[in-house]
Amino acid sequence: MEEKITQAITDALERAPKRKFVESVDIAFTIKDVDLKNPNNRIKEEIRLPSGRGRELKIAMFAAGEAATKAKAAGIHVITPQEIEDLGGNKGKAKKIANAYDFFLSEVPHMGLIGRYLGVVLGPRGKMPRPVPPTLDPGVIAAGLQSTVVVKSGDKMTFQISFGTAKQSQEELNANAMEVYNRVISKLERGIGNIRTLYIKTTMGPSQMVEVVN
Repeated sequence: MEEKITQAITDALERAPKRKFVESVDIAFTIKDVDLKNPNNRIKEEIRLPSGRGRELKIAMFAAGEAATKAKAAGIHVITPQEIEDLGGNKGKAKKIANAYDFFLSEVPHMGLIGRYLGVVLGPRGKMPRPVPPTLDPGVIAAGLQSTVVVKSGDKMTFQISFGTAKQSQEELNANAMEVYNRVISKLERGIGNIRTLYIKTTMGPSQMVEVVN
């Protein structure tokens, strides 16, 4: 399977039209014979990519005082607790913030307030903040998230994950793709037997099918 995925990545990169931006490289799964109405069967995995994501992620933190100072020092955008209620009353602005950042962190005391005012915006996007205890440095958590992707099937049989960018080397993309593939397969009862189709593509390029033999 590794050879087939490697070839699909090669084809996807070679056949992608030249763009003025760096495209992501995605892997798309369509699974079968899985009852996704049962939440226990849904796939939700955080995967640390061995070669990183190929781009710098934007991370924000709901914080004040010392935690805000540490966050700013680590290059994390800080949202003050006072802004939470304001954002809750301006859904357009809240959506803009939610879409602008890949991950959110928060001091533990603000989690309830965030759920109340911003849960409706952050929740459906899978971006509810990760609580940061006072003993942990938010910069350390943010550094780990820079190479993290979240794989979510929800109740959909088809789901897609970006595992790198076109500026990364073939070897880096191969390693990332196999990390994602193996983790998804490990979560399916019949492994590859639950995969209907598998595709590799760049953001705007044509999909390259990976032959799945059960």
